[in-house]
Amino acid sequence: MARKKKPKPLSETPLAVVAAGGTGGHMFPAEALARELIARGWQVVLASDARGAAYAEKFPAIERLSLEAATFKRGDIIGMAKAALKIFSGTQQARKAFKRLKPRAVIGFGGYPSYPALMAALSRKDVTLLHEQNSVLGRSNRQLCARVDAVACAFPVLKMAPAVLEGQVQVVGNPVRPDIRALYEQPYPSIDKEIRLLITGGSQGAKILSETVPQALALLPVSLRIHLRVEQQTRAEQMDFARQTYAEADIEAEVAPFFDNMAERLGRAHIVIGRSGASTCCELAVAGKPSLLIPLKIAADDHQTHNADVLQAAGAAVVLREDDVTVESLSEAIRALIEEGAVGLEKRAAAAKSVARPDAAQQLADLVERTVKRKRSE
Repeated sequence: MARKKKPKPLSETPLAVVAAGGTGGHMFPAEALARELIARGWQVVLASDARGAAYAEKFPAIERLSLEAATFKRGDIIGMAKAALKIFSGTQQARKAFKRLKPRAVIGFGGYPSYPALMAALSRKDVTLLHEQNSVLGRSNRQLCARVDAVACAFPVLKMAPAVLEGQVQVVGNPVRPDIRALYEQPYPSIDKEIRLLITGGSQGAKILSETVPQALALLPVSLRIHLRVEQQTRAEQMDFARQTYAEADIEAEVAPFFDNMAERLGRAHIVIGRSGASTCCELAVAGKPSLLIPLKIAADDHQTHNADVLQAAGAAVVLREDDVTVESLSEAIRALIEEGAVGLEKRAAAAKSVARPDAAQQLADLVERTVKRKRSE
């Protein structure tokens, strides 16, 4: 009888490498998982590129690896060659770091900066996992998903996934930061006279959000405008236009390029207007917010439309195609939402929470630990 192989000895403190692209959509879920793993006694190292530093100021990592990485356009031979060299260099950087760190698991959150870290982990036969935030499998994750030890996703349906993954993907939701998670326990704010609107996502397709939204709100009848309290995040170069538009329409508004207390603002909002990135949709669900979403039409594989479909199907969101948005059509859509009143908006808020997965970080951390345990016993 063959002897059962003994599990490999483990260090007292397990270490995970979290690899994420340099955008908020990738970094925020990665940060949420990192905090959950740390609470369970793990150490965390962040692997990203130089762009990731902009979102990593509060990332709870004992070390940050800045890896060479690049993307490319199909058919661009020179660009593909340059990207391949950078990816190779980043993979070698990661291999050297992993030899020193001896990670228990390497978890990728997509985006091309995560690719070298996963490639290095696969070559070393480290335990590997992927998490896909969007409802469409991203390009980097698409290339790696059949080779890793486990795949998790945020939405019930994962499009563009290869057949080999059928029945194998764990739906865990999209990890949100603790301050956003806390909103799940809060009731929808009561509506007295004020209607508080939060407008986010000005960096993606800024004209619709930074210019068209203020103009649309200015078209509302004065009987509605006098009750509006607007908080809008927009590009710095378009702040003056938004402020002037609101001032001329006698709408009380706070406009800034960045809000560092987004959870607080989200918590008090009655309606949110913005794009439909994965993090945005999942945060709206957890916070229980009625929303008007305009998916970014140039998003890869139209993933923002598919993300928004979940909230729309539940009755939580109104979704407008970018090509259909005019000042007039947007104003009508906003007016219709406001005129649903407290009863209608509270119903939408409940619908948003009905599709929320507030414990996504815990679910994903459970999957990490289960996968490590399973691989050790093989």
